[in-house]
Amino acid sequence: MRVLVADDQALVRGSFRVLVDTAPGLRTVGEAGTGADAVRLAERERPDVVLMDVRMPEMDGIEATRRICSDVPGVRVLILTTFDLDAYVYSALRAGASGFLLKDTPPADLLSAVRVVASGESLLAPSVTRRLIAEFVRRPGPAPDAPPDLGALTDREREVLTLIARGLSNTELAAHLHLSPATVKTHIGHLLSKLQARDRAQLVIAAYESRLIHPR
Repeated sequence: MRVLVADDQALVRGSFRVLVDTAPGLRTVGEAGTGADAVRLAERERPDVVLMDVRMPEMDGIEATRRICSDVPGVRVLILTTFDLDAYVYSALRAGASGFLLKDTPPADLLSAVRVVASGESLLAPSVTRRLIAEFVRRPGPAPDAPPDLGALTDREREVLTLIARGLSNTELAAHLHLSPATVKTHIGHLLSKLQARDRAQLVIAAYESRLIHPR
């Protein structure tokens, strides 16, 4: 799995590069110190995953994420943030990021996250998701151009979408709804198709933007 590291601090980039390059099955294909460099390198190297910082010169990580997800098919973006940057994460997910991690995440968890995102899944820590998304929707900001239309969803699919937005994992969904894991995956597949969402992260955004679920 090929990884691009984007962070404006050379020491941070170097640390992530060493971590990735010493992990089995992973290797870095470049480092970017600005958002613009991240976009250029993503277009040239076509990595599986970009580890993306939010605050960078020339172009911030959110705009870089938007351009990469729009212009470089197959490249996944994993946002690295700190709690004082919470306000940016919602925008990053709307821009197409497949998830986010806190910068103080243990190294083993970060490597696991890279593999999860590279495999096509999204990475949203349930406890953090509930807190962040609820806070973002409270804040004033531009409304989405067209809120997702949930009219094509069945009652069960709406229920599954609601629980996803509340941060439940597939295992927790299965237990809560008394369904098999395979059935849960089927429902999620239908949701992804009907809402034209790329991954679980976009399902969470759709649930809030359509007002299916409201922050407490």
